Amino acid sequence: MKKPSLKIILLAAAVLSGQTLNAADSTPALGDSPKFPPVQPEAMKKWQDRRFGMFIHWGPVSLTAQEIGWSRGAQTPIEVYDNLYKQFNPTNFNADEWGKIAKDAGMKYIVLTTKHHDGFCLWDTKQTDYNIMNSPFHRDVVKELSAACKQAGIAFGTYYSVCDWHHPDFPLTSPGGGVKREKYDLDAYNRYLLAQISELITNYGPLITMWNDVPQRFEGRGVNTIKLVRQLQPDITINNRSGDGGDYDTPEQRLGGFNLDRPWESCMTISAHNAWAWGGSKDGVKSLAVCLRMLIGGAGGDGNVLLNVGPRPDGKIDPEQAARLKEVGDWLAHFGESIYGTRGGPFKPGKWGASTRKGNRIYVHAYEFDGDNLELPAIPATITAARVLTGGSVEFKQSGGITSLTVPAVNHAPIDTVIALDLDKPAMEIPPLRLAGPSDSIAAGAKAVASNVFMKLPEYGADKAIDGDMETRWATDAGVKQAWLEVDLGKPQTFSKVALHEWAGDDTRIQKFEVQYKQGAEWTTIFAASGMGSDFRKSFPAVTARFVRLNILDSKDGPTIDEFEISR
Repeated sequence: MKKPSLKIILLAAAVLSGQTLNAADSTPALGDSPKFPPVQPEAMKKWQDRRFGMFIHWGPVSLTAQEIGWSRGAQTPIEVYDNLYKQFNPTNFNADEWGKIAKDAGMKYIVLTTKHHDGFCLWDTKQTDYNIMNSPFHRDVVKELSAACKQAGIAFGTYYSVCDWHHPDFPLTSPGGGVKREKYDLDAYNRYLLAQISELITNYGPLITMWNDVPQRFEGRGVNTIKLVRQLQPDITINNRSGDGGDYDTPEQRLGGFNLDRPWESCMTISAHNAWAWGGSKDGVKSLAVCLRMLIGGAGGDGNVLLNVGPRPDGKIDPEQAARLKEVGDWLAHFGESIYGTRGGPFKPGKWGASTRKGNRIYVHAYEFDGDNLELPAIPATITAARVLTGGSVEFKQSGGITSLTVPAVNHAPIDTVIALDLDKPAMEIPPLRLAGPSDSIAAGAKAVASNVFMKLPEYGADKAIDGDMETRWATDAGVKQAWLEVDLGKPQTFSKVALHEWAGDDTRIQKFEVQYKQGAEWTTIFAASGMGSDFRKSFPAVTARFVRLNILDSKDGPTIDEFEISR
């Protein structure tokens, strides 16, 4: 391993000065002021205004069609994984082409995985030999993509994994960071990390963001990272995965909830199978409707969307995925005014659609109408004009505590009907409003438990399937084929209907399932069905019970449920 350069050591030392570093796996004593300089408001606004970016997960792992980092020591033996770079020669890589695909998609920034958890570096780092310059390709990918982004007028950001299961000084290794090394030196690794982050900002900046990830054993040290990043580039944004705060949150594979107070960015995959790195021919691509509603729902919740592609081992972005991105870009070319530079609301997103706003205008993105009508909550402003950006006419009425929009069915756009409402006052003066849901689910607010929860994370817990919020969901681990979700209604209640909303992108994962109720210690099946989908509804003879269970018998992959509604 190469020695850090004197310049980098001095930069890192400037940040670490005054701190007491304890034992190898300890947290540095940060004194009385562990905080870091806040993000510049204008930098945060510029980041939010862009709304849509491209995430890129790529490296030698693409040769295996397995997941980056996580497959090391799992699907691929460590010795094999760590030597993939010796075969990695993506001669069809063209940074300008990647930049053009992003620009044609309407994306305003790119974030590249410069180093994932597997430790391999896509730039000419001086801190380790485990980098792209020692592959047969022998070209600095970060340098070329940074230059291509500048040429295309796209902001460039770098993903940098805080954990490193390849580095001998990091305390954890593969598979999945679940194995502890007998010998390690977290202080030395901290210096390595700071030196590499210094290289990225100094040699490839200015960057729009430093996107950290998985801060295993790093809490308390992330402040060092943020301080250094701010020192090197004051106008940069930093996500929340360094281990100690940051400027914005990063919900993964789900849209963030409505939030005007804390910026957020959902990182999502265009792969129909939710793969980050290239997964081979099985990858597929999400539909245009899923991609657009992902973007619209993100902006409607006041968040950004970072949509991931995993280029092929030859360096090409999959043509099918590139074509879908072009379709998104074509839509944005017509209706981008309703996304870029907007804030979320005032109507909170839901199954009905979403809304955005800027100046004296609200953009209503309607997915569903009741016949020709869409009823929204009353707003403390007068609508002075309305028009349908997607084509056709609209009539509006403000009375009786309701804002009513009428658009003839013939003018309903297939994916999203965009309606612009001009107001007599700034739209941001209107407080957030939620549409009353159509459901009268007796499960709302009840207790729930499940057989499996994705990575045991509370944000994917069983209760998320009965919280009345389509923006949250119960999720299970990848590879799960069978699972159950049990709801405790608190007391025996009578019901005769259920509605199930599966989150599965384009695909119906859940192939066979049944809904049951408990009699004594036994479960009795009310009905069984095949193929759930995003809006499954079923009526049946009334049942009285306290405990109700969704029993998933067969799923192509980890089942995920937005809402499980139980009604009378």
